[in-house]
Amino acid sequence: MVTRHQRSETFNVRDGHLIREVVPRTGKPYEHRCPIDAFNSIAQAIDELGNEGFTLETLFYRENVPWTQVAVALAFLKERGIIDTRNRRNYAATTTGVHLDAMTEYHALADGA
Repeated sequence: MVTRHQRSETFNVRDGHLIREVVPRTGKPYEHRCPIDAFNSIAQAIDELGNEGFTLETLFYRENVPWTQVAVALAFLKERGIIDTRNRRNYAATTTGVHLDAMTEYHALADGA
């Protein structure tokens, strides 16, 4: 159970969009969406960057995807352990490839797993 002083964040897939639903500690609940095409593009870009650390801004400028869509994708990838953050930079946390793991987790979520 989430009390009014706890922040909660959940992810869902609907209508071809990864959806991040947030209930903040204060204020009104909100959601942001990332279409599958943008999510796919972001995951591929992270693979292409290799071991080079990246930020939200890196992906925003590189992929020309709206800021909130990049934020949704990164939050999902962090939550699933596909990327991790060290010293304000993100890095792949998988050896099989970010894109493969990202698509696996996206479709598992879409299928209700």
